[in-house]
Amino acid sequence: MLKIPWTAKKTNERVLQEAQSKRSLLDKIRKRQATFFGHIMRQEKLENLLITGMMTGRRCRGRQREKLTDGMAKWLGMGSGVAMLQKTKMRQEWRRLIANAMEQGT
Repeated sequence: MLKIPWTAKKTNERVLQEAQSKRSLLDKIRKRQATFFGHIMRQEKLENLLITGMMTGRRCRGRQREKLTDGMAKWLGMGSGVAMLQKTKMRQEWRRLIANAMEQGT
């Protein structure tokens, strides 16, 4: 489209700016993750326990993995995961929060 040679030292972000486009696939993935996360958090089932970390047992050795809740709170611009979990209980506010994050494009 832009006839940029493969030897050109341009970042992906710069190419997207030149094409006047943005990363739509990543936005779609994040939106679907957020809607699924809200769906799971409104239910009181096993998946809810797994995501919130309420399961009993021992952790694995090594570095702790990044939690889904931490990544979601960072993307939505919320300080803590606790406030985010409370927002999931109110469906309309949760949808509004996702829409605002999509507009900001973070």
